[in-house]
Amino acid sequence: MRRDARVGAFKLIFETLFKDAEEETLNEIISPLKEADIKFCEDIFSAYTKHRKELESEVSAHLKNFDISRVYRIDLALIYLALTEIKYLSTPKAVAMNEAIEISKKYSTSDSKRFINGVLSAIIG
Repeated sequence: MRRDARVGAFKLIFETLFKDAEEETLNEIISPLKEADIKFCEDIFSAYTKHRKELESEVSAHLKNFDISRVYRIDLALIYLALTEIKYLSTPKAVAMNEAIEISKKYSTSDSKRFINGVLSAIIG
């Protein structure tokens, strides 16, 4: 299921917000996934890694009265996940946004879905 791949990519993106992802962590996250999901997870993470600075600049430019350093890192990782899929993997906007919001329900706060939706809507229109 693609959600499993997205959760794996989200975890990898989240880790990079603190330090570079290590091969061991990559293997731990990817190994339980099905073969098709592994490829999708790797595609997301690869695109994110390649375009990280662009994504950070874009998110920073659309935060209202907020500095990116103050954004809850789980929410930031989910925003990056959705933007990476939309911009670099041609995932439909509604699908990527919905998936990020659904994942936030498990990993973030109850207010996060509104924040994530607001930031993504401001960026992608």
